[in-house]
Amino acid sequence: MGNWHKRDDMLVHQTEPYNAEPPPGALTGHLTPVDTFYSRNHGPIPRIAATGWRLRVDGLVEHPLELSLDELRNRFAEHRVTATLQCAGNRRGELMAYRDIPGQVPWGPAAVSTARWSGVRLADVLAAAGLRTEAAHIAFTGGDLTSRTDPPQPFGGSVPVAKALSAEVLLAWGMNDRPLPAAHGAPLRVVVPGWIGARSVKWLRRVTARAEVSDNHFHGEYSILPPEADPRAAGPDAGLILGPLALHCAILRPGRDDQLPSGPTEITGYALAGDDRAVTRVDVSADRGRTWTQAELDPPLSPWAWQHWRSTLTLPPGRVELLARAWDSTGAVQPESPATVWNPRGYGNNSWARVRVSCRP
Repeated sequence: MGNWHKRDDMLVHQTEPYNAEPPPGALTGHLTPVDTFYSRNHGPIPRIAATGWRLRVDGLVEHPLELSLDELRNRFAEHRVTATLQCAGNRRGELMAYRDIPGQVPWGPAAVSTARWSGVRLADVLAAAGLRTEAAHIAFTGGDLTSRTDPPQPFGGSVPVAKALSAEVLLAWGMNDRPLPAAHGAPLRVVVPGWIGARSVKWLRRVTARAEVSDNHFHGEYSILPPEADPRAAGPDAGLILGPLALHCAILRPGRDDQLPSGPTEITGYALAGDDRAVTRVDVSADRGRTWTQAELDPPLSPWAWQHWRSTLTLPPGRVELLARAWDSTGAVQPESPATVWNPRGYGNNSWARVRVSCRP
């Protein structure tokens, strides 16, 4: 086992803070094992003992709460949700190949994973606290400190009240039917299905009902800036704040630069669409998009989970670029080129998936 009980072949982009993704071919299962689940952090991973830990629920509520983990378990009904989490920077490396993005993690296509989460509904906790009608946003504060801010502050962010009260949003203490591990937010984390992973705050310490969005540094940093903007000088209102995931797909197998025999070859991957949208179709091409083959698409385990797909194409000898694109239930299709979605923080790359391979005669 590697760092934080992760598999030895994780691609570790940084050791401190620990940022790592599995090899793409390891994501072919509908549920992702904990040792394979990607890890995105902004500071050192804290180890927080459940004993003595308390969750504070405050702000625009009638009855502020302070709850232990046992009180959460005993007072509220337990629920489970199968949900895919995806880092907003997934596939940033492809944007960086088009135009450099200094100081950012060059994520490949595997900063995405799916788990079965268990915990209590955030809506139930907010109801017990007496959420006031003037509350418009629910902010989360984690227990991880980052030195990227001056002074250092914990990671945080917020979601609108309408999303926070949705039945799928959990305060989770379990992952794949086991206790939540330290690397994924123990003793408690938020899980916000259908939204960028940054809103699923780990090592949760505080839930605050607010009239405005979170003032945490990282809430505004997770935004898409215009291509000409300087992220070092951009203010918190300079970009489009990220929330629901964009329509997305990626190729898992074959891998980049694989050496293959020519002829019939199975192509596999995943696709997902954010919030209340669903993937309805995936197309695959081996001739630069001149012709497309519709892939076989698995049903999702839940409305909040990715879908795996597969297609067999006959590959000619030589260098071949495989393409994949997804469609969603609104009729939207992924944009063709990284050039159309490039931004100076490298978020939201949902252009066509591309993998180049070499085929032997």
